[in-house]
Amino acid sequence: MSIKNTDESIPKHYDPIATEDKWYSYWEEKGYFHSEPDDRESFTVVIPPPNVTGVLHMGHMLNNTIQDVLVRRARMMGKNACWVPGTDHASIATEAKVVQKLRKQGIKKSDLSRDEFMEHAWEWTDEHGGIILSQLKKLGASCDWKRTRFTLEDELYESVIDCFIKLHEDGYIYRGLRMTNWDPSAKTALSDEEVIHKEVQSALYHVRYPIKDSDQFVTIATTRPETILADTAVCVHPDDERYKDLIGKKAIIPLVNREVEIIADDYVDPEYGTGCLKITPAHDQNDYELGQKHGLEIIDMLNSDGTLSEAAQFFVGSDRFEARKLIVKELKKLDLFVKTEDVANKVGYSERTDAVIEPRLSLQWFLKMDELSKPALENVMNDEIQFHPKKFKNSYQHWMENVRDWCISRQLWWGHQIPAWFYGEGEEEYVIAKTADEALAKAKEKSGNDTLTAGDIKQDEDVLDTWFSSWLWPISVFDGFRKPDNKEINYYYPTQDLVTAPEIMFFWVARMIIAGYHFRGEKPFSNVYYHGIVRDEKRRKMSKSLGNSPDPLKLIEQYGADGTRVGMLFASPAGNDLLFDENLCEQGRNFSNKIWNAYRFLTMNMDASIDYKPTLEIDPDNLADLWMLARIQSTCAEMEKDFEGYRLNEALKKIYSLIWDDFCDWYIELCKADEYGENIPKEKLERALGIFETLMKLLHPFMPFITEEIWQRIQDRTADEALTISSWPQFDSDIDHDSIELFKRFQDQISAIRNIQSEMNLSPKAGLNLKLKPESNSLGDALKSHQWIYSKLLSVDSIEFDLNITKPEASASALVQGTEIFIPLKGLIDLDKERARINKEIDQTSGFLKSVEKKLGNKQFVENAPDAVVEKEKNKLSDAESNLKKLKQSLSELN
Repeated sequence: MSIKNTDESIPKHYDPIATEDKWYSYWEEKGYFHSEPDDRESFTVVIPPPNVTGVLHMGHMLNNTIQDVLVRRARMMGKNACWVPGTDHASIATEAKVVQKLRKQGIKKSDLSRDEFMEHAWEWTDEHGGIILSQLKKLGASCDWKRTRFTLEDELYESVIDCFIKLHEDGYIYRGLRMTNWDPSAKTALSDEEVIHKEVQSALYHVRYPIKDSDQFVTIATTRPETILADTAVCVHPDDERYKDLIGKKAIIPLVNREVEIIADDYVDPEYGTGCLKITPAHDQNDYELGQKHGLEIIDMLNSDGTLSEAAQFFVGSDRFEARKLIVKELKKLDLFVKTEDVANKVGYSERTDAVIEPRLSLQWFLKMDELSKPALENVMNDEIQFHPKKFKNSYQHWMENVRDWCISRQLWWGHQIPAWFYGEGEEEYVIAKTADEALAKAKEKSGNDTLTAGDIKQDEDVLDTWFSSWLWPISVFDGFRKPDNKEINYYYPTQDLVTAPEIMFFWVARMIIAGYHFRGEKPFSNVYYHGIVRDEKRRKMSKSLGNSPDPLKLIEQYGADGTRVGMLFASPAGNDLLFDENLCEQGRNFSNKIWNAYRFLTMNMDASIDYKPTLEIDPDNLADLWMLARIQSTCAEMEKDFEGYRLNEALKKIYSLIWDDFCDWYIELCKADEYGENIPKEKLERALGIFETLMKLLHPFMPFITEEIWQRIQDRTADEALTISSWPQFDSDIDHDSIELFKRFQDQISAIRNIQSEMNLSPKAGLNLKLKPESNSLGDALKSHQWIYSKLLSVDSIEFDLNITKPEASASALVQGTEIFIPLKGLIDLDKERARINKEIDQTSGFLKSVEKKLGNKQFVENAPDAVVEKEKNKLSDAESNLKKLKQSLSELN
C-alpha cells in the first residue's frame, strides 16, 4: 500500500459533514444494512416506531444511537443483523394535526364524509411522513431501509383486523358501557395508560344540600361543582352518628331541585372531608360503581367536547370550566355556598393533547387482560425476558398484577376501522367481519332475516387504539399473522434486543410481550434495555414546549454525528435519566479531531516509495508493543462485559481512554523516530497502523463515520472489506498482565518525574541524571532492560539503577510503587536563588495561613457569616496548609 503524503490527500482538519454524507451513501449503495435469512445467527431489532409525521428530537437521538451501537456491533460479531425501521400512524396526534390544518382552511371535520377526511389525512401523511426516518440517516442509523414498515400499510392493516377478529372469536374482546377516560379535546376515550396524573393545586368547594321537608342541610365537598347538576344521590357511612337519622330521607340537589335519596354505604370514609358524598354515577368511576350497586339513575351532563349537555339543564353549551365558575356564582346567590379551601390533588391529563380528562360513560370495545397477561408476567419475572436494568421488573410486576381491561376503541377516523357491523339498534345487533360481504352474510344468519341488504348494515365508525397495532409490531413486520409459518418470521422472530424508554413500558412493552405469547407462544424479544429520559441541567424533560431542547440536526451540523453520538452516550448511564450537556458533544468532536490528528501523524511519517502493510505481529522485545496489545485485549474483555450488561456508556469510556490516553498519549510517542525530522521506522509504523486499525474496529459501533474514513484511508479496500461489515477483533493469546503492570510502573515514574520538573521549574529540555532505587533486583533488571522508554519520553543524560543508592545532596525525589527516584539538581538550577525564592513563598503562605486561622478562630464570624462564606474560608485554610507542606518539602530537597 502506498499513501500519498500530501495536503490534498490528507486534509489538515477533519470534515465530518462531507465524510458522513459520503460514507452513508456508500453503505446504502452497497446494501450493507440489508438482511435476508441465511445460515448465520440472526440478530433482530425492531425500531420503536416514531409518529409518521414526527421529527427527530433528543429522545429519538438517544434511543436510536443505542440501537445502532448494538446493531453495528452484532453485525461485526458475524451475526445477520436486521434492524427494522418504520413509523406509527399515531391516531390522535395525526388526526389532531389534520383537523387543525382543515380548520385553517375553513373546513370542519363534521362537514366531511369519512372518505373525504381520510383523503386529507393521507395527503398530510404523504407530505410530512417519513421525515424522521431520513433524519435518522444523518445520525448514522444502520437500519434495513428496504424493510421500512408503516402501521397503516395494507399488510399491517390486514394483520390488525385479523387479530381483532380472532380475539373476539376467542372471547377476549367485548363491547360494553363503561366508565372511560374521556379526552374532550380529541373527543375520544383513552386507555388508563394514556392518562398522565399530575398533582395540582385545586379548590375544594363546600356546598349545602337542603333536606326535604326540614330546615336541615348536609354539606358536601367537591373539586368539580359543575357535576352537581348530574347528582343522583347523597351517600354517608351507615355507622356515622352525624347522619344516621338522615338515611332514607331526601336531599334536594341545588339549582336543578332534584330530589335524591340519602343512602348508606361502607365505601364512605367518615373521616374524609365532611363524611358526606355527592354521587354522580355518570362522571366518576367510584360513583358509577355505587350507582350500579344501589340502582341509581345515570345522568350524562357533558357533551363529547366537554361542554354541558341538555341534561345539565343549566348553562347548556358552556365549557365545563366556565360552567364551574357560573355554578359557584349561582350557589352563592342561593346561600348554599359554604367555603372553598385549597387542596393538592391528582388530576388526569391526556397524554396526547394535555386536556383534563373527564370520567365519562361510553359504549366502547375492550380487551380482557387478566388471562392474557399471565404468561407475560411469568416470563419477565423468571428472566426468560430480561429487563436492563432489573429494577424495572418491580413496576412491571405491579402493573401486570393489577391490570385492567384495555379500552381499545377510539372515536376517530384515522386508524384501523373496527370490523364490527351493525344491522339494528340493539346492543348485541352486530357481527364481526373482515369485509362488507362477509358481514352481510353473518348478519343475515345471526338475525334470521334473509332480506337484509348492504344498505342495512353499517360499519362501526370508531378506530382501534394506535397501540393495538403497535403491540403486534415484532410479529407483523415479518408478516407473521397473515403467513404464520413464513421463512422470515421463523428466522427473525423472536427478536433480540428492544431499546425503549420506561415511560412506555405499559403502553407498548408489556402488550408486545402479551401478544407474543398469545399469538406465537413465545417471547417477542430476549432483552429490553430501558434508557432514561433526556433532561436539561434543571432536570426538566427536554421538550419543544419548554424551549429547553436543542435541535438534534443542528447538534449534528455543529459537532458531527459521531461527536453528537458520543455526547449522548457519555451522559447516559444505563436506566437513569440523561442530564444533557452540550459540552459532551464538544468533547466528542474533540475526540474526532484527536483521532484524525493521530492518523495524520502516522501517515505523514510514511515514505511514498515504501509499501506498508499494517500488522498486529508485534515485536516481542518491545515493551510498548506488548503493553499496547495487552491493553487492547483487556479493554476488549471489559467492553464485552459492559455490552452484556448494557452499560454502553462504560464501554465507550473504555475505548475512548484506550485511544486517547494509551494510544495517542503514550504509544505513538514511543513510536517516534529517535532523531527529530526522521520518519518512523517501517516495522514500527506498520505495527502502529495495525493497532490503529484494531482500535477503529472497537470504536466503530459508537463512531461509525470517522472510523470508516480512517479504515478506508489506511489501506485500499474492496467493497467486501468495508469496516462496517468487518469482523470484531478476536484474540487467541491470553492477556499479558505482566507487561501491563510493568508499563504502568514506567507511566507512573515518568509522570512523577514530570511533576518534579514542573514543581522545580526545570526546563523539559534540561538533561536529567536519573538515579533509581528499585524495591528488588528483578524489578531493577526489568526497568533497565526497557530503559529506552525513559530516554524516549524525557530528556535524560544518564540513568542509574542501584538498590544501595542513597539520596544525593540537593536532589528532588519521589517514591513510586516502592521505587525511589532521585534527580540531582546541581547544574539544573541556581540552588541559592531557588532556596531564596521558596523561603519567600513560605513566608507569604505562612502569613496568609495565620490570617485565615485568625478569621476562623473568631467565634462571632463563624456563627454569623453565611455557611458558604465560612466554607470558602475553610477551603482557603486547607489549600494554604497543603501549599506550605509542598514548599517545605521542596526546600528540604535542596539541602
